[in-house]
Amino acid sequence: MARYRRKDHLHQRAKKEGLRSRAAYKLEEVQELATGRLLSKGQRVFDLGCWPGGWLEVAGKRVGPTGRVVGIDRAKIDPEIPLANVVALVGDLEDAGVAARLRESLGADRADVVLSDAAPKLTGVRETDRAREERLLEAIEALLPELLAPGGSLLLKVLEGPEARRVDQRIRKRFARAKTLKLRSTRKGSSEIYLLARGYRGGDPDAIG
Repeated sequence: MARYRRKDHLHQRAKKEGLRSRAAYKLEEVQELATGRLLSKGQRVFDLGCWPGGWLEVAGKRVGPTGRVVGIDRAKIDPEIPLANVVALVGDLEDAGVAARLRESLGADRADVVLSDAAPKLTGVRETDRAREERLLEAIEALLPELLAPGGSLLLKVLEGPEARRVDQRIRKRFARAKTLKLRSTRKGSSEIYLLARGYRGGDPDAIG
């Protein structure tokens, strides 16, 4: 399996600027590309699969003290994000009651934005990795009705492959508009793309025109 170069220029830049990870630049790039901006002051945001915290940092600063960001990951965010409006929970997206835990920490019934830069642990075995990616995306898909407010936005990482693409297409049906982004800040050779969807409609995707 090909190995990517972990310590590329964005990795070095993030370290120099004191950021948790180079992923922060991906969210900032989306913020610049998104019509009407994805994140704004006062919003409530969920970050699913938030370790090591790069997106939590960016989102927390973007929504400001009147907003709130709640993340969750199997791994603990350590050290904690030093922002009063950011909370990171430890848990699995498939845990029973995870949506209720997230909403309780958010202090609201639903969020304005759901983010996910999560990726499954890869083995190098194509069939296994594609199955893991599909399962992760299906877990996020299942949580959307419980986490995202009508009219809300979603930014979701998708690893290219037929299984992931099927879930991607189902999710798109739940939004008024959606597009695929291939970011400049993505590592060279990566198969990741991002689904940016706006105007959440909820409901059964197969029942939506």
